[in-house]
Amino acid sequence: MTEYGNRDPDALVRRAGKRADTRQDQHFLVDDRVLDRIPTYAEEMDLTHVLEIGGGPGALTDRLLAVADRVTVVERDPEFAAHLRTEFADAVAADRLTVIEGDALAVDLPEFTASVSNLPYGASSEIAFRLLPAGKPMVLMFQQEFAERMTADPATDDYGRLSVTAGHYADAELVETVPKGAFDPQPRVTSALVRTTPREPDYAVPSDAFFMDFLKAVFTQRRKTMRNAVRNTAHISGLGDPDAVVEAADEDLMSARAGKLAPADFADLATLAYEVGEPEHGDD
Repeated sequence: MTEYGNRDPDALVRRAGKRADTRQDQHFLVDDRVLDRIPTYAEEMDLTHVLEIGGGPGALTDRLLAVADRVTVVERDPEFAAHLRTEFADAVAADRLTVIEGDALAVDLPEFTASVSNLPYGASSEIAFRLLPAGKPMVLMFQQEFAERMTADPATDDYGRLSVTAGHYADAELVETVPKGAFDPQPRVTSALVRTTPREPDYAVPSDAFFMDFLKAVFTQRRKTMRNAVRNTAHISGLGDPDAVVEAADEDLMSARAGKLAPADFADLATLAYEVGEPEHGDD
């Protein structure tokens, strides 16, 4: 039986026969210690079917095959996709590994029980917010700055739209920072691993789509009061009558700035806006 979990990452890169293309956000994780730790952050997760976005030469894929029943890798680069099928041919033959060649933002994703991925940084936000609504636990690698914003608490410097949006779907915690030297070639920034645990929010919104548009709108003017932010961003939120929202809302909320409000406050305002602001959106 083939063993997994101890392949040398540098040897995998050599066998792939292809250098990383930094223009395509390719930075290979080659530090064995980090690679070995990543699955430990997923120990409490259901690893029946793990989704990995961006397999590259396969160092993390190898570690995931050691702990998961099945792994599906989405890899955009056709040469790396072919390499993964060859490198892990036994796992493919045993129906333990599926390699989907294509863009993670465009392909049909399979049903999965957890996702563990070293995401391409240029698309990490979009990929994360494609995965989060699935309601599955994840361990994802991001740029540290992004990870800090994703996990930030209200009224802190890093708190923003990203924090509220992530928190709508899951509890998110930064579990490890990863130095530049863990990658080849080295990125220009420090990285970080974020673990998400799905849960229902402690508030209700009338429409997820409208809530996300409302957050996007008001956080574009985070330095202004909510009164001005709501009025100035109707073209983003889709509100037909933003003045009605301002007039009906609590004065304290309207006088605050977005960075000071808790997620439940945004939910209350979005619900009010949906009810009286004549939004363009219908139900989800």
